[in-house]
Amino acid sequence: MKRIIASLAMVVAGFTAMAQTTTNVAPVKKIEVTGNAEMEIIPDIIYLNISLKEYYKDNNNKNKVSIDAVEKQLQQAVIDAGIPKENFMLDNVYGYNYDWNVRDKKRDPNFLARKQYKLKLTKLDKVNDILSAVDPKGIESVNVAEFTHSKIEEFKKELKIKAMKDAKEKATYLTAAIGEQVSGILEIYDNESQPSYYPRPMAMYKSAAMEMDAAGAMPEIDFKTIKLRSDVRLIFSIK
Repeated sequence: MKRIIASLAMVVAGFTAMAQTTTNVAPVKKIEVTGNAEMEIIPDIIYLNISLKEYYKDNNNKNKVSIDAVEKQLQQAVIDAGIPKENFMLDNVYGYNYDWNVRDKKRDPNFLARKQYKLKLTKLDKVNDILSAVDPKGIESVNVAEFTHSKIEEFKKELKIKAMKDAKEKATYLTAAIGEQVSGILEIYDNESQPSYYPRPMAMYKSAAMEMDAAGAMPEIDFKTIKLRSDVRLIFSIK
């Protein structure tokens, strides 16, 4: 019994010593700061949606120009622009004025087919030449589907490094202002930011006949930049 009592006394003494040690530990001095960095880049990969349509040469619904004929114009224009064929792809096929209730399933003579293509470009200097080579009546609309940069992930890493350095610089001069020094880093929080696109890069060309301006040229394309931003939150210990 005496041995049991002695063991219990030792355990209690150990807990008491640990509690005293914990109580005597000084709180860690720390500073929390945010770091930021941003940049704007010009996209070097652009995806255009180009919608083609069949149309009539006159107002009497006669002399239809087939979708194949319009398609060949666009394909030839892309080839002439020196764009690799793998960058030009069919995206969708659809139509209107089709009577699905026709029993023999034949095409309504008033059916007007449409096709949508996706064109991958590395710059926009060829767009006007390509579109101008296609009959305007056969182009239903053109708009930017997507755009990015081939090195966007490298730019993101570069921004994160700059944001970390920005946070360290802030922590250094803030602590120096009160006669203190930054020691080690305790915690890092990366606040991932999505790229911002300012503004919509390309006004959509839209009209049944794809009207040209008075000079007979396609409208100019106003392409803007991608804005990247990195935000981090760091907690440093103070000596």
